[in-house]
Amino acid sequence: MTVPSRPEITTPEELTEDLGSELSLRPHRLSEFIGQPKVKESLRIAIDAAVSRREPLDHTLLYGPPGLGKTTLSMLMAREMGTNVRTTSGPVLEKPGDLVRELTSLRDGDILFIDEIHRLRPVIEEFLYPAMEDFRIDVRLSDGPQAQMITMPIERFTLVGATTRFGLLTPPMRARFGIVQRLDYYSVDQLAFIVERSGEILGVKITGEGALEIARRSRGTPRVANRFLRRVRDYAQVRADGVITPEVAVAALEMLEVDEYGLDDMDARVLRAIIERFDGGPVGLNTLAVSIGEDPGTLEEVYEPFLIQNGLLMRTPRGRVTTSLAYRRFGLVAPENRAPEKGQGTFFES
Repeated sequence: MTVPSRPEITTPEELTEDLGSELSLRPHRLSEFIGQPKVKESLRIAIDAAVSRREPLDHTLLYGPPGLGKTTLSMLMAREMGTNVRTTSGPVLEKPGDLVRELTSLRDGDILFIDEIHRLRPVIEEFLYPAMEDFRIDVRLSDGPQAQMITMPIERFTLVGATTRFGLLTPPMRARFGIVQRLDYYSVDQLAFIVERSGEILGVKITGEGALEIARRSRGTPRVANRFLRRVRDYAQVRADGVITPEVAVAALEMLEVDEYGLDDMDARVLRAIIERFDGGPVGLNTLAVSIGEDPGTLEEVYEPFLIQNGLLMRTPRGRVTTSLAYRRFGLVAPENRAPEKGQGTFFES
């Protein structure tokens, strides 16, 4: 079962460890990147062609759920091209001056990576268009109707944009990318390979079955798999003999409230609320959010995709409805499978 990664609260020490570990676990060449075979092949061809022509790579858009390797791919693209990469994000670029600083620092062929590119302000998008097409920027020297504009040439560069919300990009922005690639969730076997490789880099003793157990619960996301590996490693060092076996992995992940389906505590709370408080639904988003004490936006963007993609929840015109699979997850009988009480119709009878 798969799920996008979730934001979580960490201490500064945990954050430092996780960031450092994540950087150390990243591959150093495109050939070492696990998974996404079609994306890799397409990028390999585009990179080889650009290098042979001694031209910058076409502007590239990478989209898909978080934690699948969009940032890593941008760094690998720069390494394969023999250029540098500068990273920023949509929310950070508040005014054109912020973008001028980034663009004027680029050398010929460099990559500018913008994460969460769907969150660029409209004024930033408009400023970016001539830079992407003509490698120039228009700088306003002052404010007001008499403001003077000057045009500055910039070095040829490649913009690599990453987004989890492809539909929120404006059509003019989407049209300016020559390469558009979607990253998909990883299979359990691919994640198990990643976990074993990460274990070798971290110096963790892990069996093949132990890696497979972690992979099964990682929601199809390498970032989640590596995070689970670090937490299971801690558990193995303190509560076991330092070796991650299937039994150790299960015990550690159950302590983290991640079950065999990859459901965590909030996933279970959402499903139970619909089943127990609203008879399986339909229930509106805002009502559901209030009932579990969660923000509607967080519920819709972070938790629901996992539940929907795995057949546990449905969005209908009338609201959210749990499926029979969700009932079976909790050992319950779905309404449509219950024998109707005397004098009552079935669940779907009007």
